[in-house]
Amino acid sequence: MSEKIPKVVLAYSGGLDTTVAIKWFSENGVEVVTFTAELGQGVELERIEERAYEAGAIKHYSLDLVDEFTQGYVAPAILANAMYEGEYPISSALSRPLIASKLVEIAEKEGADAVAHGCTSKGNDQVRFDITVKSLNPGLKVIAPTRIWRWSRHQELEYAKSRGLKISESHKKYSIDSNIWGRSIESGPLEDPWTEPPEDAFEWTVSPEAAPSEPEYLSIEFDEGIPAALNGEGMDLSELVLRLNSIAGRHGVGRIDHMESRIVGFKSREVYEAPAAVTIIKAHMDLEKTVLTRRELQFKSLADREWTNLVYEGLWGEPLREGLQKLIESMNKYVCGEVRLKLFKGSLRVVGRRSEYALYDVSIAGYDEGWYPTDEEARGFIGAWGLYAVTSRAVRRYVQETGVRRSEGLVA
Repeated sequence: MSEKIPKVVLAYSGGLDTTVAIKWFSENGVEVVTFTAELGQGVELERIEERAYEAGAIKHYSLDLVDEFTQGYVAPAILANAMYEGEYPISSALSRPLIASKLVEIAEKEGADAVAHGCTSKGNDQVRFDITVKSLNPGLKVIAPTRIWRWSRHQELEYAKSRGLKISESHKKYSIDSNIWGRSIESGPLEDPWTEPPEDAFEWTVSPEAAPSEPEYLSIEFDEGIPAALNGEGMDLSELVLRLNSIAGRHGVGRIDHMESRIVGFKSREVYEAPAAVTIIKAHMDLEKTVLTRRELQFKSLADREWTNLVYEGLWGEPLREGLQKLIESMNKYVCGEVRLKLFKGSLRVVGRRSEYALYDVSIAGYDEGWYPTDEEARGFIGAWGLYAVTSRAVRRYVQETGVRRSEGLVA
């Protein structure tokens, strides 16, 4: 580290990168204040605090941010059906602006000169942390030790061993990040995209083969797009998500394995577990299809995708994200109702939906009885509806065949 930094606030996960970072800062004469956020990942905050002090931290903050995270970040993601590239429910990306904002608050409180994180120079999270911190306090320096070292995981493990640092077995094999909305697993055997992820990579989900031999049905009730009840029991969003992680996970639902387009410009094989996120978003999308018009659905899909991309790309503070969020919230005003799902051996299917705002009307859409246009009405609608297509084709065919510009109508 070229310049002298007296004190730094480090976002501390308890994993390999940030544990090594504490020792590295200390050996370079920097006082380290660590901060761990409880975001529903189920970590032992007391053990992480002990590990921070063992590595050399002078002070540690543990903050329970589960409800703030679910209300302020997960809820908007549900409204936006946020699935990056149709697969990843942006769980890590959602947490970064919240963690970064707390880093800034603690740094200002502690009189620190800089904040730090454990992101590598080719990871997505460095973009998210750096941009958010700079947008909140441009005067704070942002340090990423792993960008400075450029060590391999093997080199980090050797450094940790030489300093007597304790690293959990799971973090020795994989790079893991988790919160209430999802768990990401990287490195190790997962770097070969041809290799099936080993079972020891997963913690929240059982393999579909080991899932129960009988299906399970559940229902989710939504109020203005936000889940409000599970199986008829009202509960806050945090509790509902935690319960769904357990229920869907035991049926093998929520495993994601895909090739992802990273912010920094290359493809990466990514593996995630997100049982609740996958279940909720599937149900929410189905309910939207029940209550929104075709035009609303078409336009909202564009807004959803752009909102998701902005968050994934670290641009939570982008004004467009804020504007799109207001639009998306307004379009969820009538997304109220209940969705019934069937979970079985890794599969997830919507098998029922109902809403007081449903645009489906059996007296109109039913095939057994109800409304049918007359033959004359049907022909008139079809003729008017397809007139532009018939006309354009006739005009182009006439000009191509004759080479003469038409002088009168071709369609009767």
